[in-house]
Amino acid sequence: MLLLELILLLMICAVGLGWIARKLEFPYPIALVVGGALLGLVPNLPQFPFDPQFILILVLPPILYQAALLTSWSDFKSYVRPISLLAIGLVIATTLAVGAALKLLVPEVPWAAAFVLGAIVSPPDAVAATAILSRLNIPRRMVTVLEGESLVNDASGLVVYKIAVVAVLTGAFSLAEASAQFALVSAGGVVIGIALAHLFIKIHKRLGDPFIEVLTTLVLPYVVYIAAEKLHVSGVLAVVAAGMVRGRYAPEIVSAEMRIIARSVWKLLTFILNSLIFMLIGITMSDVIEKLSRYSIGELFTLGSVISLVAVGVRFVWVYAVAAVPGGWAQSNRPEEPKPNPRELFIVSWCGMRGIVSIAAALSLPVLLPDGSAFPQRELIIFLTFFVIAVTLVVQGLSLPPLIRGLNVGSNWSLRGEQQRVRSAMSRAALSVLDERMRSEGIPASTVETLRSELLDRINIAAPDGAEHTPRSDLIARLRHEAIQAERRELIRLWRANEISDEVMHHLEELLDYQEAHL
Repeated sequence: MLLLELILLLMICAVGLGWIARKLEFPYPIALVVGGALLGLVPNLPQFPFDPQFILILVLPPILYQAALLTSWSDFKSYVRPISLLAIGLVIATTLAVGAALKLLVPEVPWAAAFVLGAIVSPPDAVAATAILSRLNIPRRMVTVLEGESLVNDASGLVVYKIAVVAVLTGAFSLAEASAQFALVSAGGVVIGIALAHLFIKIHKRLGDPFIEVLTTLVLPYVVYIAAEKLHVSGVLAVVAAGMVRGRYAPEIVSAEMRIIARSVWKLLTFILNSLIFMLIGITMSDVIEKLSRYSIGELFTLGSVISLVAVGVRFVWVYAVAAVPGGWAQSNRPEEPKPNPRELFIVSWCGMRGIVSIAAALSLPVLLPDGSAFPQRELIIFLTFFVIAVTLVVQGLSLPPLIRGLNVGSNWSLRGEQQRVRSAMSRAALSVLDERMRSEGIPASTVETLRSELLDRINIAAPDGAEHTPRSDLIARLRHEAIQAERRELIRLWRANEISDEVMHHLEELLDYQEAHL
């Protein structure tokens, strides 16, 4: 009962923090990390009993799978060079730099344990960053590179993390053996992910029920992750590969109804997992700080600040250094695009917020070594991880919009223009089919006049002159919205008067919801 009450308390806190984030218009992970820190200050808060490895398995597969599903395969291929340099090279550089800094500041920390912290905080989480960048009309290549980096660096960071943890557990480390293991588990994970994704695609085609299809998509990342880990390869890379493969085929095999349901389910699941993990580490922090009583508050703050500065600084050095090298990350496979200027490089360097993957990795650290002794400096590693996440999310996350405006980093690119061009092409195709049916079946023009007018309006909205809206299209959209609201009010009136059944009411309400969402 205590566990259930604690979970309910966390979910209530998450609802409140999510509402605050929405009202203040900033990414909700920032509100969650602040709320988690405040929870850690509550005295005598009950501790949440959990298996460290269970947290990693519960959280990572769906989070990574959803991100992989939404990744553009063509954009990923076009920017594979900068993505690889950031997601692999920068992860290794951050691991080494942060590990060396911790060893220098706290000499009693074993090298392997120091590199565990480096691996934990090495992968930035670009969810908050890309949400801000998308709203501020930033060049598309920057958002694409950051999203691709976030997807791959989680995998590479966790592979390095597991190698470092094994080094702590066994007390032995070989660079050659670790490099070979990195390559083997990475390649093996990709192969397993691709194979299982194709298997699930074949199964999906034969289901035919949207709810079963959604359940299948929820099961897939866990099956892929566990299967890969059982074969001692990277479960994270397997999930990423499976998500990208399935995302490539999803438009052909997924029904419209299933997509509508799945979007809501995945958004809700992601929010719940993020909320629980941020709240959970907040509760854990009270116990962690108590066990770190040998350090003063000032010492802990100094340690956290230095480690955070190192993690942020390494990214700046890496981004600018690689951009200065001929053929570096600034040159994509799209030679017609200009290289990022120094202001854009600054923004990319500043987008190094850490997030849920770092928290899950820190909480999943083993409590004991094989000989029964405590994992070296486990509490210090967890504390420093949370400190780095708090600093990067709050400081970098909140300062990113004014920085972008102050540096005048922007472009004329936006999704709306591309959407309108595609919408126009789709409407022309529909109009062509409609005209062909009128000729072949002898349908009077008056019968389809309304439909043809609607298709022509869509084409005119995306006219070559670049006009995004016309007065007529704005008027029609407003009138349609008012008409839908009038229909909704009448539907509710009939339902409350018991003139229609609940089943009819819910069915018609769903149709109105789709129409309003479309507008």
